[in-house]
Amino acid sequence: MMDVMRITIRTGGPDDVPVVLGMLDSSVEWLVSQGRTRQWGTTPLSRHTRTVESVTRYMAEGEVFLAEADGVPAATLTLTDSPGAYLAHLPPPGEPERYIHWLASDRRFKGHGIGSALLAHAAEATRRAGISLLRVDCYAGDDRRLVAYYEANGFTATQAYTVGEHEWPGQVLARRVRPPAPSAG
Repeated sequence: MMDVMRITIRTGGPDDVPVVLGMLDSSVEWLVSQGRTRQWGTTPLSRHTRTVESVTRYMAEGEVFLAEADGVPAATLTLTDSPGAYLAHLPPPGEPERYIHWLASDRRFKGHGIGSALLAHAAEATRRAGISLLRVDCYAGDDRRLVAYYEANGFTATQAYTVGEHEWPGQVLARRVRPPAPSAG
């Protein structure tokens, strides 16, 4: 039986860049241990200048959320108003959206529902902003386990894509959220 952890979600900021990069590195280490190296490679992402710049940029442009398990940073994601430039070739959704970037967790906390709690928090933040479309993209190769994870959290696969010379397979997913009802005046 798993220990029940107290999960809290807080807003992050620039001081949390090392924490976020540490979670990404933990994810890479876990993927490598599973033989799943095509998603993010084998080198810790904190050693990739472009990744550090991307994480820092999205954190500056959007809202960063950190989930803590019993006070220890355990997972993160960033919400912005649009996908990354690597998806510029896809048609835009035609409506305002919130877009999830860099969902990652410290793999020591795998299986405690922390990622799902963060996704639910992102949906609620989107709803509170009066926006009804929440989207994310992810690696869609191998056995599509990551796509299935998002689908289990209320997302629907919408657009498949490939990126780069190695044709990295990706999937855009969307989740509809109900904006708050207008208050009666």
